[in-house]
Amino acid sequence: MTSPDPGPLSGSGSASDRDASAEAVGARWLTRDDLRTGARSATGLLQVAPDASSAFPLAPGDRAAAQELTGAALRAAGVGDRDRVVVALAEPAGALWAAAAADVASAAASVGPRGRMRLIHTLSTLGATTLVATPTGAMDLLARLHLEFLLDPLDLGLRHIVLTGEIASKRTLSHLAGEFDAHVTEVYADPFGGGALAWRAAEGAPLTPLTDGLLHLASLTKDVLRPSEPSGVAELVITPHSHSSLGDAVLRTGQVVRTDSAAADPGLPAPVHTVGEHVLVRGVWLSLPRIDKALAKIDGVSRWELAISRQGTLDAAVLTVTFGRESLVRNPMWRNRIQQAIQGLTPISLGVEIAPEIAETPSPGVLTDLRGHHLGRDRALIV
Repeated sequence: MTSPDPGPLSGSGSASDRDASAEAVGARWLTRDDLRTGARSATGLLQVAPDASSAFPLAPGDRAAAQELTGAALRAAGVGDRDRVVVALAEPAGALWAAAAADVASAAASVGPRGRMRLIHTLSTLGATTLVATPTGAMDLLARLHLEFLLDPLDLGLRHIVLTGEIASKRTLSHLAGEFDAHVTEVYADPFGGGALAWRAAEGAPLTPLTDGLLHLASLTKDVLRPSEPSGVAELVITPHSHSSLGDAVLRTGQVVRTDSAAADPGLPAPVHTVGEHVLVRGVWLSLPRIDKALAKIDGVSRWELAISRQGTLDAAVLTVTFGRESLVRNPMWRNRIQQAIQGLTPISLGVEIAPEIAETPSPGVLTDLRGHHLGRDRALIV
């Protein structure tokens, strides 16, 4: 497959950049929340996020196009008609990737992201040669093979590992390649529909778009594309011109890259941060306003802090709640109410802790991302 020229996407200031900027002036600039509020009027097949934070419509032609690009990403990763693919991704991405893989490989199955023993059993039963997973999911599988199951990673017989859906930790690609003796590729996927948009074969390399005109860099603070700006940060945006109902839109992904205008050919950088009212945890976007609303309904909650870390192979998220009254601190009923409220928001496992001290004065919730991924909830405050 011939790689498309990434020039129009890289901040080179070309004529194509200027055309794209002109087209974006009158476009609808939409975020994940905008796709949620439009869900009541959306029609056709809807790719709904696990927490219903967005609903991405796919008419038959849209789905065919997304499946074709995802198949192209698999081919770029080296997958062919002799391979057997297991997809360990959350929905809605899992089904789309499995369908695309079935067109490229001899067999494909979607098994979801959880259960390492089940995944190992499935890989062995199906004779899989290719695994599609999140970076932390693949690293967790590797760790458990060594520490819990006492298996040699080479025994699985994987030839290809395709990583998508998360910001990978440093040296993830090379580590997995060495342990599994497999070709490892990272794919940037549409965070709304789950389909592939670009890929790279090495950490630090720029992304290679699978088609022209879909991915661009945009200002965080203004609704304008950034064809040429000094070094800094920029948000990845999608301009799905051929989409049946979103063709006039610019979709803010909430994923941020760091640009380097001094580079001779910077290409399209891969995202290293996130921004906005949703944070990416274990390949799933978590809505911070929904945490606000859920806890606001519980009497006595004065503040909360969500701390996200990646000390081991997987992301860990802990919600610490501070009450305004001493009588609630050790009340098991209130703790259970908080746990049940959070469980209803997301499939992500969130730990719940109660702060030992009280705070009588309410204050806004706080996100502490110890991974260094999330830059902030308000794009206007990002420098």
